[in-house]
Amino acid sequence: QMAEQLETNERRRRELLADITHELRTPLQVIRGSVEGMLDGLYPADASHLQPVLAETIVMARLLDDLRTLSMVDAGVLELHREVFDPTAVAEDVVQTFRGMAEVAGVVLEVESSGPGQMDADPVRLAEILANLVTNAVRHSPRGGRVTVRVSRASDGTVFEVRDAGPGIPADQLPTIFDRFVTADAGGTGLGLAIARRLVEAHGGTIMAVSPAGGGTTMHLVIPG
Repeated sequence: QMAEQLETNERRRRELLADITHELRTPLQVIRGSVEGMLDGLYPADASHLQPVLAETIVMARLLDDLRTLSMVDAGVLELHREVFDPTAVAEDVVQTFRGMAEVAGVVLEVESSGPGQMDADPVRLAEILANLVTNAVRHSPRGGRVTVRVSRASDGTVFEVRDAGPGIPADQLPTIFDRFVTADAGGTGLGLAIARRLVEAHGGTIMAVSPAGGGTTMHLVIPG
């Protein structure tokens, strides 16, 4: 069993390194091509040509930050700063942060709460979880769609649901959507859902995706406390 575990860990390490190499290659190629073009005099070093370079460096920085968070959770060294707070207030703060993004996309972004009261968790990490889920939901919702963040209370903890009006997730892809780099799309690192799952599990909670055949996806998570 130990040999099998070591072999599995080594395989995952190789896969992760291959994934990281793949994800970093594109922004590095864009940066190199743009800088070489400006140095060779093919086009001027003005704002319109420097902006793509800056955008790609932001993507790389976000990717590295996400990888750092994942590595800390996987190593069991991520420290949670728990406190008692109102989960609805955190959800409303996240929605307010992404409301501008939703308006540009033509998506209605709202919060529904059944008055869960207080919970004991890390509010900063909870906001990070919800931010990842809301970002994905807005990106995959069509213009005129609606994304709802619902907060409620259950016997096993505080329940959060992020519902979108997108095309849904094929049934054969549902088991792997929380894996690293599986869901990468324009503007994302492909690590958002992986980070969300790790942070939920660090709280002792659970997260799952529900996507019926008719379209739309609901991310359902429960955090004890």
